[in-house]
Amino acid sequence: MKGNGEFGRKHARISSDRMREYLQLYLVVGTVNCKENPVKVVREALEGGVTLVQLREKGPGSLTGGARLELARRLRALCHSAGALFIVNDDVELALAVDADGVHIGQEDGAADRVRARIGERILGVSAITGSEARSAIRQGADYLGIGPISPTSSKGDARAVQGPQVLEALRAQGIAPPIVGIGGITAARAAEVMSAGADGVAVISAIPQADDARGAAAAIKREVLRALAAQA
Repeated sequence: MKGNGEFGRKHARISSDRMREYLQLYLVVGTVNCKENPVKVVREALEGGVTLVQLREKGPGSLTGGARLELARRLRALCHSAGALFIVNDDVELALAVDADGVHIGQEDGAADRVRARIGERILGVSAITGSEARSAIRQGADYLGIGPISPTSSKGDARAVQGPQVLEALRAQGIAPPIVGIGGITAARAAEVMSAGADGVAVISAIPQADDARGAAAAIKREVLRALAAQA
């Protein structure tokens, strides 16, 4: 996989097949959800097999101003050195300032088409649960959908109701074909069922950043993802 901003404003939109590769192990990270320094956590997680990192710097104690910008720059550099993608949650200005690979937004973060207009050909991810939300996001330019929470999670105070893996099956049954990453309470033990239900990858908010061994935690989840993909081949 290539990094180095390959999906910046001067490049073509990412293909669905390529997006699926990068979604395999998706880390959501920020100062407030890391047991250790987020730079250290991301470095180790990339070594363990993470393919995409989303900076979600929100909540009490989160960084602002220059410190926030510097963290984003450091994480982007780490990701691109490892051949992974780096995207920013919600903050379009920050994403543009550090030349991130893309932006992820939730249903409450504004219209996807407006974000698409601002970020150009960069990657756009959109959170969704229902078929109507998913179809709207696709029409407005989403490259992938984040679906969840799949299992109970305490990592996001604004999380919606737990959906279970069946929400993935339901969306696929409705003809929702674009790349999907499942999110919310996913561990190595739950990764295979999420993949089997229709996800192209799993997003992790706690299982890696809160682990004593981020590299080992990432590697364990990645093994389950790859095993599930091999079983589907």
